[in-house]
Amino acid sequence: MFFYLSQFLSFLAMPLTIIIILLLSGAIWKRKNLFWSGMILLFFFSNQFFSNLAMNSWEPEFKSFDSLENYEIGIVLTGVTNLNKTTYDRTFFNKGADRATHTVQLYKLGKINKILITGGQGLNPSNTNTEAELLRDFMVMAGVPEDDILIENQAVNTYQNAILTKEILIENGIPLNQTQLLITSAFHMKRAKGCFEKAGINTETFPVDYYAEDITFSIPKLIAPEPYSIFLWQKLFKEWIGIGVYWVMGYM
Repeated sequence: MFFYLSQFLSFLAMPLTIIIILLLSGAIWKRKNLFWSGMILLFFFSNQFFSNLAMNSWEPEFKSFDSLENYEIGIVLTGVTNLNKTTYDRTFFNKGADRATHTVQLYKLGKINKILITGGQGLNPSNTNTEAELLRDFMVMAGVPEDDILIENQAVNTYQNAILTKEILIENGIPLNQTQLLITSAFHMKRAKGCFEKAGINTETFPVDYYAEDITFSIPKLIAPEPYSIFLWQKLFKEWIGIGVYWVMGYM
C-alpha cells in the first residue's frame, strides 16, 4: 500500500504529468491560459541550465578519497543493476555503477575493511538474481575477497535497507555506534542518511553517482531545450516526494 501510494503521488506531481495535463486541458477546453502555462513550464523544465542548477544545489559535495578516515564497514546501497534483462554470467549496470566501482576503490585504498551490500530484487523483476548478489559477484571479479563482503538481499526500499542492515550488523557483532561509511548516489544521500540514523546506525556519508555537472554558461545550455533536463527534474521531484512520504511514515 505504501509503495503504491508513493508511486501515485509521484505520478501526479511529476513535471511532465503536470505539463501534459495543462496542455491537454488548454486544447480540449480551449483555455489559452492553461495551454500557455503548460508551454512555459515545458520550456522551464527542459532548460539545461536550470535543471543542472537545481540538481547541483541538491546533491552534496563529493569527498576526496584522501580526506576519509578508515572505516570497518562500507555500506553500499543497490538500485544500479538492470534486473529486467536476465543473464547469469555477468552484471548489467544502469546509471549508478559508481556505487559499486567506488566501493571497490575504497576497499583497495584501505579506506574500508569490509563491504556490506544491501538490496534485494526490487519490485516485479524478471530476473531471479538479487542486486546484492550481482554486486558481490562483480566485486569478487574485481579482486575483493568474498570473505570481506557481507550480503543483505531482502530489502526493496531505502527504509528496509537500513532496518535489515542493522540486523546484519548485530548478527556479526558490529557495534551500531561504530561509525560506518554509507555509500549511495548523491541525489539519494539525504534520504538514505535519514533512514540509517533513524535505525540507530552511525554513518559517515560518501556520495557517488552525480547527475549534476559543473555550472557553466553557454548559449545552448541557456536556450536549447533538452529532454534529459526533464528527466533530471523528474528524478528530483520523485526524491523530494519520497522524502516527504518517508517523513510522514516515520522512516526518517
